[in-house]
Amino acid sequence: MAKIGYFLSCEQYTPAELVDQARRAEAAGFESLWISDHFHPWNDEQGQSPFVWGVIGALSQVTSLPVATGVTCPTMRIHPAIIAQAAATAAVQLDGRFVLGVGSGEALNEHVLGDHWPSVGVRLEMLEEAVDVIRLLHGGKEISHHGLHYEVQEARIYTLPEQPVPIYVSGFGPQAAELAGRIGDGFATTMADAELIKTFRDSGGGDKPVQAGTKVSWDRDAEKGLDAAHRLWPNESLPGQLAQTLPRPGDFADAGALVPREKVAESVTCGPDPDKHAAQVREYLDAGVDEVFVQQIGPDLDGFFESWQRDVLPQLRS
Repeated sequence: MAKIGYFLSCEQYTPAELVDQARRAEAAGFESLWISDHFHPWNDEQGQSPFVWGVIGALSQVTSLPVATGVTCPTMRIHPAIIAQAAATAAVQLDGRFVLGVGSGEALNEHVLGDHWPSVGVRLEMLEEAVDVIRLLHGGKEISHHGLHYEVQEARIYTLPEQPVPIYVSGFGPQAAELAGRIGDGFATTMADAELIKTFRDSGGGDKPVQAGTKVSWDRDAEKGLDAAHRLWPNESLPGQLAQTLPRPGDFADAGALVPREKVAESVTCGPDPDKHAAQVREYLDAGVDEVFVQQIGPDLDGFFESWQRDVLPQLRS
């Protein structure tokens, strides 16, 4: 049976708020957690961006749920050897209940050290090598790696979980989905796209798990819910490659100002109707997603968790 998890947004909430939401998600019956990994929020309205590895350490002390990053870019801002150490420690803290979700990243987060922002093909090539480096280090032996993009000299990770950390690869187009099928232990996405999932499975993914994140704006007043979604997350509706190429939160705010409210309403369920909330998740399940993570955008977390515990999760499991 498919699992329904909760999506913790580092772009929108403080570390303490994220820890509190994790507790509440477990109490409400969510089965797992996804947490975003950003240097910047998408825009200043979201307003936060804590260091995800510190937050994961705190989560390990307050929840028994599995945790996955949705997703980490292990190629530019942080060297893959350091991500390998961070992921191994997270898995130890969570008693093996950790999945490292990885992707090719966005300029928003990865340009901050002044690195050149490469083409999609080069970014995917870097991602594949980075995953190789992480897996080598998770083997527990001293390794040296002399690759096209990364150099590792005489490195060994000593704090390791009993089993290697599963690595799920994200993808929003066929090239990335093919790479995920070829090298990933699973697939991560934010789209209810059956064709993309088929590409992943046909490229070697087989019956490996598929995770996806989605956003809702629960509010007793549907218009207020839509106001919050449009103010905070218009970037979800940006077309083409903008999400990968714009470098600053201010640029996303400018582009987001061009997104009409109606466009946001097409992809984000706003308001209190449990049937509409359940229908949004079913779109992902029908597309072949095994685990859907739901993020609450609006401020009424009490209403969200009460409604989902009482009215939404039971019908998704029936």
